[in-house]
Amino acid sequence: MSGRLATYDTANEGRLPTYGKLLFEAKTAKAVTFEQLAQLTGRTEVAIAALFYGQTTATPEDVDKLSEALDIPREVLAQQLLGFPNRGQAGPMPPTEPLIYRLYEIVQNYGYAFKAVLNEKFGDGIMSGVNFTTKVEAEVDETGAKWAVITLRGKWLDFARF
Repeated sequence: MSGRLATYDTANEGRLPTYGKLLFEAKTAKAVTFEQLAQLTGRTEVAIAALFYGQTTATPEDVDKLSEALDIPREVLAQQLLGFPNRGQAGPMPPTEPLIYRLYEIVQNYGYAFKAVLNEKFGDGIMSGVNFTTKVEAEVDETGAKWAVITLRGKWLDFARF
């Protein structure tokens, strides 16, 4: 692990679900990464982090594995994690957190270029954010510079003709 452990950030107070703080505190106490939790659960790092932020749905198996890995009673997690997520807690727009702002900036600066290329390849439609997977990888080039690689994989949905 080259960075520090992602922990509870008080700046997210009010945007996290009630169980988010509990999950982050347990993760910190156990000193486990999202990557380690992903390996334990069979989910991706981003999917596990999204659970902490209340932005995706947990399965009963996720609850069992997280309960065991984080030493949180299963009943406590099940009551909270097995409900419906609230995906609309993105924060201010435009974002003020620098890394999130840079992701926003990428779409702001290159969104129409992405759209044009996608339309040429697939036709008139959109990339789904529901039928969607993503992953984050780290690369180091020959000079030693670190590069973040984010893969976004969404099902293509053609617009209906009417």
